[in-house]
Amino acid sequence: MHMSDSREINAPTSEVWAAILDADVLKQCVPGCTEMAGNASDGFDATVVQKVGPVKATFKGHVTLSDLDEPNSLHLAGEGKGGAAGFAKGGADVTLTATENGGTLLHYEVEAKVGGKLAQLGSRIVDGFAKKMADQFFNNFKDAVEGPSEEGDATEETGEKKKGWLKRIVS
Repeated sequence: MHMSDSREINAPTSEVWAAILDADVLKQCVPGCTEMAGNASDGFDATVVQKVGPVKATFKGHVTLSDLDEPNSLHLAGEGKGGAAGFAKGGADVTLTATENGGTLLHYEVEAKVGGKLAQLGSRIVDGFAKKMADQFFNNFKDAVEGPSEEGDATEETGEKKKGWLKRIVS
C-alpha cells in the first residue's frame, strides 16, 4: 500500500525537525501509543494498541531513522508485531521545506505491508485504516508543534501567538 500527503506547519523547519526526532512528541502523536522510548540514533521502541475492523491487538515495534539530512529529510523504517493479529511493516520518506511565511511544508511518502489476520481483512479495510492513522498522526504532529488549535484561536483573542511544543517546554 502506498500513501502520500503534505501538511503545512506554522513553525520553522528546525523546530519541526527537532520535534520529529523527539520520543515524547512522537508518543503523543501516534494514535493508541502507550509507550515510546529511544532516540534518533538508536531508533524508537513503541507499544501501540489499535483495533482494525474486528481485530484488536497490541503491537510492539521498532522504528529506525536513516538518511538524515538535517533539517531537510529523513527515512523512517518500522516493523510491529501484534501476536496472532499479524504484523505491519513499512517505511516513510519525510521531507521538510521552508515556506515563504516562515513555516514548514512537511511531505511524506509511505509504503506499508501487513500480514496475518490483518491481511485477511481485505485491502479496503486495511488501506482505509492506514490512511486514517497517517492523517491522525500528522494532524496530531502539527498540533504538537504549533500548539493546539482552539475555537476562537488564541492569536485572534489575545493577539498572542500559539505556543508549540518547544516554546511550551522553554517558557
